[in-house]
Amino acid sequence: MMELLTEAPFYYNNFSDATDRNESDYTDYSMDHDKLQQSLNIMSVIVYSLAFILGVLGNGVVIWVTGFKMKKTVNTVWFLNLAVADFLFTAFLPMSVTYTAMGFHWPFGKFMCKLNSTMSLFNMFASVYILVVISVDRYVSVVWPVWAQNHRSVCKASCVSTGVWILALILSAPYFIFKDTGPAYHNENIINCFNNYAFSDDYDSPAINELRVFRHKAMTITRFMLGFVVPFSVIVSCYTVIIHHLSRSRTLASQSSRSFKIIAAVITTFFLCWAPYHIMSLIELVVHTDDNASDTLRHVITYGAPITTSLAFLNSCMNPLLYVFMGQDFKDKVRKSILNVLENAFQEEVSRSYTYTNSMVTSRSNNKSVSDSEV
Repeated sequence: MMELLTEAPFYYNNFSDATDRNESDYTDYSMDHDKLQQSLNIMSVIVYSLAFILGVLGNGVVIWVTGFKMKKTVNTVWFLNLAVADFLFTAFLPMSVTYTAMGFHWPFGKFMCKLNSTMSLFNMFASVYILVVISVDRYVSVVWPVWAQNHRSVCKASCVSTGVWILALILSAPYFIFKDTGPAYHNENIINCFNNYAFSDDYDSPAINELRVFRHKAMTITRFMLGFVVPFSVIVSCYTVIIHHLSRSRTLASQSSRSFKIIAAVITTFFLCWAPYHIMSLIELVVHTDDNASDTLRHVITYGAPITTSLAFLNSCMNPLLYVFMGQDFKDKVRKSILNVLENAFQEEVSRSYTYTNSMVTSRSNNKSVSDSEV
């Protein structure tokens, strides 16, 4: 599950970077605050459920088509791996739905808290670095087309994809380590899934609190740099050069326009969905490491965290929609594949009966011919 931000009061879910569980965080809020928070929680449940349904079905179709119905190419390898990353993430979303619907009570145990939370960051790192690989691949294909034609292969693309998965696993592993479960301060019957950066329930010791703050900063900044700034700097650089080359060659531009638009749409969607999340994580870091942080920033986290997290969730179900609306080849394959499945499902008995009858007639005809020839 996603690492949603917030140690903010009353919003304590298993995506949170929350480490501070002091009584001072649980202040009284107005009825308007409670109603708004409840509305945001309901919105989160609806969005998570929608992302689960569309994500599992949509990415499942992409995996089916790119993995089994389309000719294996370098591009299909990239999009297959991107779909697998999104599918794995959305498959865990029912736990997020349950956790939010139960008032942020985690009933699935510590291991699933760790695994569920890690999957969101694993998906984020895998997705963004697959997009980096796609961008570099497009850059090489446009700038050095002869070299690309001689060296690009499905086998090499598969090896690069494996490297991306390993890198994503390494970068997301710390989130598995730091995730923990424990009773909520305001209600011991509610079990929270949260980040325990100090591996301790001691919030009074200055040394432990310093360690907690240091690790919180290190994790947030590392995630922001390696999960957003660095990969998107590479992506923007690649596409800047690509656009420059395409503008100089109309023929090349017309040949690359469709695939270029699809990839650009996928990258833009990823940026729009994940940028608010990373910005919110930085705001949260300021609030939870600065005792003088304003109440305005605290309210921004309380109300903004569920919105930005829901937006990031939706990214995992957006790509299949982009392929369908923008990719004619993919659209044709999906339509033909679904029609074939439906034809086989609805005409199976008729076909079997027809085939059996034909075989019997053919068999009798052959026997009769043999008998006549013997006579």
